[in-house]
Amino acid sequence: MTADHDGVRSDGGIDALDPPPRDVMDEETLKPETLARNAPRLETVVQLLNNPALARVYVYVCYWGPVAPPEIMEALDISKSTTYEYVDRLADLGLVDRDDSTRPQQLTADPIVIVEQYAPIVITPTVLHALALQEVDEDVAYFIDRYGIGKLIAALRGAGLHFAGKTTQRMVAADIDVRETEAMMIIYALKPALVVGRDHDPFFEYLFPDVDDEMDLPDLDEISDAPTRSSDLDR
Repeated sequence: MTADHDGVRSDGGIDALDPPPRDVMDEETLKPETLARNAPRLETVVQLLNNPALARVYVYVCYWGPVAPPEIMEALDISKSTTYEYVDRLADLGLVDRDDSTRPQQLTADPIVIVEQYAPIVITPTVLHALALQEVDEDVAYFIDRYGIGKLIAALRGAGLHFAGKTTQRMVAADIDVRETEAMMIIYALKPALVVGRDHDPFFEYLFPDVDDEMDLPDLDEISDAPTRSSDLDR
């Protein structure tokens, strides 16, 4: 299904038809074998959304691969056992490819994207990065605990519009129905996801079709106190 980029709403969702027209689903789409083929994709996204630490490793490999497990350990400050556990899980989900022809093995990951026309859902590596920030940022963790993942995506969209000069913090607060102080907090907490996503997420424009090249954000090489590419994920 092709997404209508112009349908992305200011709250982070996309225009939905309720209910969607029946001809969206045809006999071919509803074949059991077709549904079975698509099931792993849904399971993959659910796994990442439910495990921000796993999503954090996926985003790192997706953005910076090929990388070796020791690089992940150092960059994300996680143990060897946890690193290999997450790499194994990501490989089982089909998200990470391993090249065992070198030692240590090299890991790569293709970006995933889900844009559903008939429900307010937009999932890209930038969204997964925003979700993963709760592992290292108390403000993001607080926001997700209080409002949930859906409103985090809305806040991410609002943050992008804010840095593009299209809206104010007060307007974002009203749009997503949070306090002004919370809007200010989450807008700046999500800035790293926007900075890295703009350069490395090939599906960045799916969430920001109107302002993807208008955001006033620093380039990665302009970020101070960023000794390696890893810190860009968490700052």
